[in-house]
Amino acid sequence: MVHRNKALVAALALAGAATLALAGCSSSTTSPGSTSAAPMSTASGSADPAAACKPGTPSTGPLTLATILPQTGSLAYLNPPAEAGYGLAVEDINAAGGVLAQPIKVGPITDSGASSDLSVSTASAAQIASSDAQVVLGAESSSVSLNFVDTIVSKCKVQISPANTATKLSGYSSYYFRTAPPDTVQGSALGNLVVGDGVQKVAFIVFNDAYGTGLRDVIEDTVTKAGAEVVYGAKGKGQEFAPGQKTFSSEVSAAIAAKPDAIVILAFDETKQIVPELKAQGFDLSKTYLVDGNTADYSKDFEAGTLSGAQGTIPGAQPDPEFKQRLVDFYKKTANADLKDFSYAPESYDAIVLAALAAEKGKGTDGPTIQANLAAVSGASNGEKCTDFAACLALLKSGKDISYAGKAGIGAFNDQNDPSSAFIGIYKFDANNTPVFQKSIQGSVG
Repeated sequence: MVHRNKALVAALALAGAATLALAGCSSSTTSPGSTSAAPMSTASGSADPAAACKPGTPSTGPLTLATILPQTGSLAYLNPPAEAGYGLAVEDINAAGGVLAQPIKVGPITDSGASSDLSVSTASAAQIASSDAQVVLGAESSSVSLNFVDTIVSKCKVQISPANTATKLSGYSSYYFRTAPPDTVQGSALGNLVVGDGVQKVAFIVFNDAYGTGLRDVIEDTVTKAGAEVVYGAKGKGQEFAPGQKTFSSEVSAAIAAKPDAIVILAFDETKQIVPELKAQGFDLSKTYLVDGNTADYSKDFEAGTLSGAQGTIPGAQPDPEFKQRLVDFYKKTANADLKDFSYAPESYDAIVLAALAAEKGKGTDGPTIQANLAAVSGASNGEKCTDFAACLALLKSGKDISYAGKAGIGAFNDQNDPSSAFIGIYKFDANNTPVFQKSIQGSVG
């Protein structure tokens, strides 16, 4: 179990944070510099849970950020890169003068837990909903976000996830955004990687949640259209396992019995039990493929060479060396720990910069003003390209439209509040069971 580092909390949260009233949720006037957002239906076709939120007189108090990230549970390994990403963004923005000439405030900082225990995120979302935060970063798990997103956005707070990829969240709410692409992009990239390696028969070991099955469906469609066959774990077969399951002897036996050329593992922390079981039953682990939920450093979990040659994907451009070093230095300074994983750190950084720029463009730090301007500052208005908060702020103050080209390499938000394009990184595991970057593939979001 991973617990939130108190030193990092202290470094991010400014002492004596004042209580700010969240304004503008019901007034009908238009915020200066904002663009009206059309009402949006959820992915299921139901009404937008934020439909009652309307632009009003902008709030000019400090921008307050809340986080709901996995401090515990199967995705806790993604907490450090997210902390480094958003923390460094806050530091950079405040160093450039803050938002509306005021430092960003951080808090509450909460735990999203895992999809196997949704009570954690339910409690955290309730805490955030009653707070004065206008922007909420998280969660990492799509199923976890689906559990609480209505609670957040119905309070006119903007939720931005750096890591949600489930297709069910595309267009879910006008107040829900993400800086990671939907699984249509990653699923297509991994599926093409699999068939490009000459695989003809594919098995899936997949957990039964929105992320796992949604990604499986896209990969399956990609490989079958290319002429390959899914021999185990296909959609509609009922062969998924429950999130949080601890033993996998029967699933592994069934998958191997189907005689696949390759096995795709769609899981989170369960991978630490699945991989040893595959090895014990004699499967060649160089013929396994992983995804962003489990393409991680297993150097301390498995015997050397266990995953050598296995491949995986992670959405996002490979961080440039200078930015990676800045993340490492920031995390060492604030958490007194080494940062070894960078998954979704760029996306976390960009989420906060985009929110800050939206507030600056709309001249307000309330949720409706930020929501109304996020797409525009991301490049949807074809503004002048800028690559950091300070440069973008200077352009905004000169009256120009901007297009923030951030660290993750995503395109402007589309009408579903998804990135319009994104990179998918391809990784291969070395003899130390560590994923090593090979190349990036850019894809458009359909």
